[in-house]
Amino acid sequence: MIKITLPDGSVKEFEKGVSSHDIAMSISEGLARNVLSAKVNGEVWDSTRPITTDATVQLLTWNDLEGKSTFWHSSAHLLAEALEEMYPGVKFGIGPPIDNGFYYDVDLGDQEFGEDDLAAVEKKMLELARNKSEFIRSDVSKADALKYFKEKDDEYKIELINDLADGTITFYQQGNFTDLCRGPHIPNTGFIKAIKLMNVAGAYWRGDEKRKQLTRIYGITFPKQKELTEYLELLEEAKKRDHRKLGKELELFTFSEKVGLGLPLWLPKGTILRERLENFMRKAQVKAGYDPVVTPHIGSKQLYITSGHYEKYGADSFQPIKTPNEDEEFLLKPMNCPHHCEIYKSKPRSYKDLPVRYAEFGTVYRYEQSGELHGLTRVRGFTQDDAHIFCRPDQVKEEFVKVIDLVLYTFKALGFENYTAQVSLRDPENKAKYIGADELWERAEREIQEAADERGLSTVAVKGEAAFYGPKLDFMVKDALGRSWQLGTIQVDYTLPDRFELEYTGADNQKHRPVMIHRAPFGSMERFVAVLIEHCGGNFPLWLSPDQIAILPISEKYHDYAQALYTTLSEKDIRGFLDNRDEKIGRKIRDAEVMKVPFMLIVGEKEAAEGRVSVRRHGEGDLGSMSIEEFIGHFEQKSAL
Repeated sequence: MIKITLPDGSVKEFEKGVSSHDIAMSISEGLARNVLSAKVNGEVWDSTRPITTDATVQLLTWNDLEGKSTFWHSSAHLLAEALEEMYPGVKFGIGPPIDNGFYYDVDLGDQEFGEDDLAAVEKKMLELARNKSEFIRSDVSKADALKYFKEKDDEYKIELINDLADGTITFYQQGNFTDLCRGPHIPNTGFIKAIKLMNVAGAYWRGDEKRKQLTRIYGITFPKQKELTEYLELLEEAKKRDHRKLGKELELFTFSEKVGLGLPLWLPKGTILRERLENFMRKAQVKAGYDPVVTPHIGSKQLYITSGHYEKYGADSFQPIKTPNEDEEFLLKPMNCPHHCEIYKSKPRSYKDLPVRYAEFGTVYRYEQSGELHGLTRVRGFTQDDAHIFCRPDQVKEEFVKVIDLVLYTFKALGFENYTAQVSLRDPENKAKYIGADELWERAEREIQEAADERGLSTVAVKGEAAFYGPKLDFMVKDALGRSWQLGTIQVDYTLPDRFELEYTGADNQKHRPVMIHRAPFGSMERFVAVLIEHCGGNFPLWLSPDQIAILPISEKYHDYAQALYTTLSEKDIRGFLDNRDEKIGRKIRDAEVMKVPFMLIVGEKEAAEGRVSVRRHGEGDLGSMSIEEFIGHFEQKSAL
């Protein structure tokens, strides 16, 4: 007999070789019908895989992220099975689950494939799903695995197998399809009831632009048709809110191939929006005791060798800038922190001086492959609301808690109410990715969790998501459509102060290393603005709107009154524009609605005679007539943070 510990702490005994499905059956038949996979001792397994030792077991359903991931992984295999039946000779790259669905990279040879072919593949997938084919796992020797795919003439799988160690290779089979795969998978294809193949794209094999471009087919599946219908409706709403579409309509930003891919150009209204965000943060930072600094857009290559950024990212980033001096090289700044370390180091520090807090809206540059670029969310040049706190070890927790408060204040002011705090840890299986001593990592991870607990944050720990120099607290925010975004990050770093030999003189008159806290409540300004646009559908909080009012005179006769009104409101820091075009008032109102201007102030004969305005609210309609003083009071009430 073996002991199985369930998430509620209860312990049950079962015969050796019991499966997670059997464990679910012992609880209820209804639960067993919904189990997709299981987490066994922290690792996700097939629900049918035998458990032979004492273990902790968590049963995973569609309501769990790992359950969805298993479901979509199996759906990728179902897609591959359908393609193999429909397109003889097709070769397969990789087919992983992603945040929303899955994809498979395939080589169709000379066979044509496009968006018009997706519906037929969907139909075949549903036909195969109804067979309820079991996903059968088998261990395969490296020699047999190579033999199988050599006979299939699939060079992509052969390349993957060559990278694997003998004794670690597994195949999965469902129906007539067999794939190289670690798993896990759902019990059978019958769980998949609703299928939508979303689009077709090109993808270089293993992300290498020098390799062959494969066909990437994206899809999503659900256990119920109703859920697919709801998802597609959500997608339609997301299209309306797409920040690229709204950014163009609201005249916020643009891109130019002549300037360069992934390098956004901020238009006047977008610049106003961005400046208001920056001023909001600057005001909060001054109150919290930060000092502003400014650093160059480039730095000596040696700076980033010292920090470790060149070792970790140099090969995949913008290449060094050479000068006429043969031995001199610079890099476009990929991070602000090395520069801030040098500012800290510019004069001696005492323990009484700490904490030192430096803040900068610093623009950084990172090379992203062209296929990965996406609007403002994935760019090559972006600005971080970056700050670095240099403090004593005994101050770390207090400073970390203060930064949490700043992040939460920011979210509240901008209407982000649904978020989770993610403690991002090292990957314990791949410590070579990181720098710094184990004991310092463990200390930093503990301090982050304690600070989060002190502020009552609901946290989830995720391995492998830490920065290379330290663990961090990432805020995963859900927008109005329920999509999750990483916005805001706080990191504890014992490593960079050591690499830069930063010091302060302690009360014992000895030299000590400060601890560094990296923080960016917005993260990337570009990414934050993109998410904000989609979250509010372009209807920004009143205090943030580029144009808060549009003054709309009914005819040319009232332009003087409208101009005087505009001047009066401008003096009250109420910002907007005067629409004195020779257009009918209905057209002016429609145009202001499209531009999502919060308030439209309509002035005609009566308003001019009485010193009043007729007020409309975007999306709400007519608010009636107000005196100018009444409108100013109403505006100030609505625009308060």
